[in-house]
Amino acid sequence: MTMPNNPQEPFSIEQFYKFLSQGKLMAGKCLKCGKIHLPPRPLCNNCYDTQFEWTPITNKGTLLTYTVIHIAPTQFQNLTPYAIGIIELDNDLKIPGIIQDLPIEQLQIGMTLTIVAVSDCNTPPPQTWPQWSKYCLKP
Repeated sequence: MTMPNNPQEPFSIEQFYKFLSQGKLMAGKCLKCGKIHLPPRPLCNNCYDTQFEWTPITNKGTLLTYTVIHIAPTQFQNLTPYAIGIIELDNDLKIPGIIQDLPIEQLQIGMTLTIVAVSDCNTPPPQTWPQWSKYCLKP
């Protein structure tokens, strides 16, 4: 992952997704205590400071847990069955996502998965679901 062109971009979910669409996985780092927040937020939950800088983070993590969806909302029925997992990155950061390119039978807690931008995912999210994550997890 590379550094953003302008590290002073706003600390928002929208900016997080914008970086991700550019191939950059970024988090907010508190300038006072150094805690890294993913997703970014305007207030550090460790020291309550409001000063942050964008910092690149690894896009590889360890699968902590997952569930297989067999009955999905209408917008996602064409994806069933699919797995959603939570991976742990460096600095105790955790992030959920849909797992792709791996048969459900081969999923194992502890395996390494990579966060990739939605443009590299096999099935783009439905356009009618605005809260959908802009990435997926792959082996």
